[in-house]
Amino acid sequence: MTAETDAPDAASSLLAFFGTELLRVRTERGMSQGKLAKAAYTTQAMISYVESAARVPSPELAKNLDAALETAGHFTRLYPLVVRYAYPTWFLPFIELERDATTMRVFEPQVIPGLLQTEEYARAMLSAVRPDNLSDLVAARMSRQELFEREVTPRMWFIVDEQVLRRPIGGQDVWKAQLGHLLKRVESPRTLVQVIPRKVVAHAGLAGPFTLLTFEEEAPDVLYVDGFSQGRTALESREVADGAHAYDLLRAVALSPEDTAELIGDYMEGRTEP
Repeated sequence: MTAETDAPDAASSLLAFFGTELLRVRTERGMSQGKLAKAAYTTQAMISYVESAARVPSPELAKNLDAALETAGHFTRLYPLVVRYAYPTWFLPFIELERDATTMRVFEPQVIPGLLQTEEYARAMLSAVRPDNLSDLVAARMSRQELFEREVTPRMWFIVDEQVLRRPIGGQDVWKAQLGHLLKRVESPRTLVQVIPRKVVAHAGLAGPFTLLTFEEEAPDVLYVDGFSQGRTALESREVADGAHAYDLLRAVALSPEDTAELIGDYMEGRTEP
């Protein structure tokens, strides 16, 4: 967490501009981060993250900042610009759906799923494609994990290939910290992780990563299929049903949650070699 007066270069991105504006207005009002956090129904850590451009603000936070700082909708008007810059246009609909989901079923064959990544792992992974806005991409990915900070988190089910555990992205220190973070996440009764062992050479997820979202009331499930250049959100009931069937098949060949946790620990402690 940064100091209360630290600020990014406002000209570097819209996310940084939002952060510097928040710091400027908060300072003018003579409010500490803690006092503002209480007034805006958030945490001091979140205020610090936003001011340092390390997190993308939510629409609710932007609205609450305006109310707490009496800025007449200033941050609410900035929010759409920030979020369009932080996330690709094609990904924005999924982000909105993800925030409303009550249950998530995620399959990832190559890397730790984004919702379970540490900041250091995410930075190492995203830097491989040499993006111009690496810091903003990392901030956006970390912001999605606010789902875990809700009073009632969605029920989340993650399935990964064992090869995900064998790829030490970021080096050994980053990798061990990532595995430790993964083990901590699965301690939650609402988060479940399973690994498909390497002996299973063919399974229903070979076509690539995908996510199924379920919502309250009678809203239909949504299937999101990831791709090389961009993902695709599927709403057609037959395709969503096919995705659900594929996920059931993946669960059938995956290790139990208990055996998965033991395997992750084995990799973390070096008892199993990558």
